[in-house]
Amino acid sequence: MVELRDVAKAFDGSSPRQIFTGLSLRVEPGEYVAVVGASGVGKSTLLNTIAGLEAVDAGDVIVDGVDCAHLDDEARTTFRRDRMGFVFQAFHVLPYLSVAANVALPLALQGLHGEAADARVHAMLEAVGLGGREASAPRELSGGELQRVAIARALVHRPSLVLADEPTGNLDPQTARQIVALLRETVKASGAAAVLATHSRAVAASADRVYRLAKDGLHPTSAADIE
Repeated sequence: MVELRDVAKAFDGSSPRQIFTGLSLRVEPGEYVAVVGASGVGKSTLLNTIAGLEAVDAGDVIVDGVDCAHLDDEARTTFRRDRMGFVFQAFHVLPYLSVAANVALPLALQGLHGEAADARVHAMLEAVGLGGREASAPRELSGGELQRVAIARALVHRPSLVLADEPTGNLDPQTARQIVALLRETVKASGAAAVLATHSRAVAASADRVYRLAKDGLHPTSAADIE
């Protein structure tokens, strides 16, 4: 589902900095992979390059059989909209929309409305334990519930790939464990591949494989080795 081949990324400017080079990774459908490393090492940048939000300096980024690096901006945006789902640390739930409207956004962008969309939204909210909260406003939800909305939104359009960037960073430990278990369960049930960036040992322990990000690429590791 995801294949990175010898990917390199650097930031130019007054203080040029090599983020990583020679980075390779393969993630199969249904796999849940964690990328760990200290803050600032480039975990978010790696997710952004997979998503096509940032261009790579070298190498290939293949997602679902498509070389994203060679798509034009419009095609890359459409591809990302249709085949990827995102879960962020800051939730990014829109405060002026209801829970159901937030979850329905990816479907609306694909042109799916009406009963078919409503049924998908309802089923997804049931799956994340928020059945009956469709009409609620985000301000009425706890942090854990907001992250459940974000997970439902990321999966409602049945993406091939889910990217999660520190999805439990703003949550207390108990809620974080629940969210990680929920994310893993729903991703596995959908058959999507998932790449999760985290600095948390507990979060990484839920993954099928764990890699440590460094300037020379990704290195297999285990959650037990995370400081």
